[in-house]
Amino acid sequence: MTDTLEHLDRGPLNRDELAAAVARDIPAGSVVNLGIGQPTTVADHLSADSGVILHTENGMLGMGPEAHGEQIDTDLTNAGKIPVTELPGAAYFHHADSFAMMRGGHLDVCVMGAFQVSDHGDLANWSTGASDAIPAVGGAMDLAIGAKSVYVMMSLFAKDGAPKLVSHCNYPLTGKRCVRRIYSDVAIIDIDADHGAAVLQTFGVSVAELQDKLGIPLRASGLVR
Repeated sequence: MTDTLEHLDRGPLNRDELAAAVARDIPAGSVVNLGIGQPTTVADHLSADSGVILHTENGMLGMGPEAHGEQIDTDLTNAGKIPVTELPGAAYFHHADSFAMMRGGHLDVCVMGAFQVSDHGDLANWSTGASDAIPAVGGAMDLAIGAKSVYVMMSLFAKDGAPKLVSHCNYPLTGKRCVRRIYSDVAIIDIDADHGAAVLQTFGVSVAELQDKLGIPLRASGLVR
């Protein structure tokens, strides 16, 4: 992460840029779970010498980047059914053992998507509550509470312009006061359960503009993990 707060000359970040930003900030040697969807792209941006060990909900430790072409083994997928590669020393185990790792506090970081995050860290990412919505909680609740740090990847605003970072979630909660950091297309924001949201970096928008659009208190933070 750079020491520049506002990047007005570039942004919003695209999916690859966002995944690269998350990968850069994962501490070396961490055991990490990447949630289904956009978070899985983080695996493609982890360097071979990062020391990061990827854990999958469906029973794998030591997952590599997404598989392409002749690399594809239909029996080797992540929890989102995307073909993946394995790194030297990879291990496989029962689904129940994978959840025991999640619930037992053995994961340093998990990266998940979200419908909403509150400025004190509540997470809503499994249902919008709509009558025709298909709920998809999976292992999100286990990850939200079991991982030592929860990072969220999401667009900061919905298609209708509504903020996804809010004072109170109005979607069903996945976990309370669990999100530590948000990586979005227009800003990277730290979340403190007691002190609220602190902007680390913006992309294509100033902190003041972001404040007006979100309508919640924002602090400009020193760049710390």
